Amino acid sequence: MPGLLFGMLALMLALGVPIAVSLGLSLIIVLIAGDFIHLFPMVPQRMFVAVDNFTFMAIPFFILAGNLMARGGMSKRMINFVQLLLRRKPASLAKITTGASLFFGSISGSNPATVAAIGGLTIPHMKKRGYPPELAAAVAAASGTIGVILPPSIPMVTFAVTANVSVGSMFMAGIIPGLIFVFVMMQVHRFTCVKYEPADKEAPRLTAKEFFTSFRDAGLALLMPFIILGGIYGGVFTPTEAAAVSSVYAFAISKFVYRELNTSDLFEVFVRSAKSSALILFVISLSGPFGWFMTNEGIPGQIATAVLNTFESRIALLLMINVMLLVIGLFLETQAVILLLTPILLPIGMSLGIPPVALGMLIVINTSIGMTTPPLAVNVFVASSIAGVRIEKITRAILPYMFVLLGVLLVFTYFPQIITFLPSLLGLPLH
Repeated sequence: MPGLLFGMLALMLALGVPIAVSLGLSLIIVLIAGDFIHLFPMVPQRMFVAVDNFTFMAIPFFILAGNLMARGGMSKRMINFVQLLLRRKPASLAKITTGASLFFGSISGSNPATVAAIGGLTIPHMKKRGYPPELAAAVAAASGTIGVILPPSIPMVTFAVTANVSVGSMFMAGIIPGLIFVFVMMQVHRFTCVKYEPADKEAPRLTAKEFFTSFRDAGLALLMPFIILGGIYGGVFTPTEAAAVSSVYAFAISKFVYRELNTSDLFEVFVRSAKSSALILFVISLSGPFGWFMTNEGIPGQIATAVLNTFESRIALLLMINVMLLVIGLFLETQAVILLLTPILLPIGMSLGIPPVALGMLIVINTSIGMTTPPLAVNVFVASSIAGVRIEKITRAILPYMFVLLGVLLVFTYFPQIITFLPSLLGLPLH
């Protein structure tokens, strides 16, 4: 049965069938071929159970918050503030893109949303400054990987629910890796972008008045991550409630303070958010019966045992896990990778002494990097549409970023204490 199940899934994906439909059809074929027709009533039941979870309500709210920020001027003010801080630095526009992605991604929790919101504003400016279009797009696509590594993050919520671990622990575990990614990416900019944008020593120095004026303008937008995380860890509200609070906060600031969000804009924002949320939840719902059947047949345990027997070295086994995640991430959307592989990787990770929270971050980071590599390459597709350049050119330009990020990923893999340090320091559960 495992061979037929995964064979049908691979065939449908190769034929271009959407991942959610592929999950459902491959399961139905296996149920028919394996004489499991009596289990058909369980399919819709498990579809409902998969999404009948209070924590998953965070997904549409975080998506809505990100869209409200983009439309209501909050993301623009974040960029202006970061630009003011970095205007005399070499490769300042590239660094502004990464810095703004740090702030926006920490709220939207979505890679494509971060690339669209920040890249849509900075890519045209980079092209005017003399950046090759493919490099400008590569900077935005690579910076977008930060969107799901820093909290709050939609994939973190999905993993936490799937692995039955604390969402708060996952959020806190992403802070140090996310900041390290930002720092490393800033250093790569110094080598890839500095010849197109050397340090502007003639730019006026930052004055205290300019800083406080810009900070006052962007302060309410910059305050949002602290409200969300402070409220969660202060016990004021749950992560799901924090997502709802972030949406209300983004709406209130955009509508009544910045006054850039018109009532006529809301319909488009709601429709876009609903479509994105429905797509994610549809994948989750159909992964429910798929995962239930795998568990019922003991497939994750069989795969875990086979893997552990094949790779005796801990170093080789951890490397294999990363390679597997990266390869699968080339073809599958992040939510699908998490839902499919978490039941398989959890027992392997536990046998290697990797806490579920650390394993979850490794999965999230791998799938985030996978969003910049074809054929899926969602980040690259978004950046390509903004920059008006072919995907093949962007893929070549983004290689230096990918090599460095993969190197950092290996450090996290073999030293998971970097990931678990902050949750452990705060006494948060790692299992």
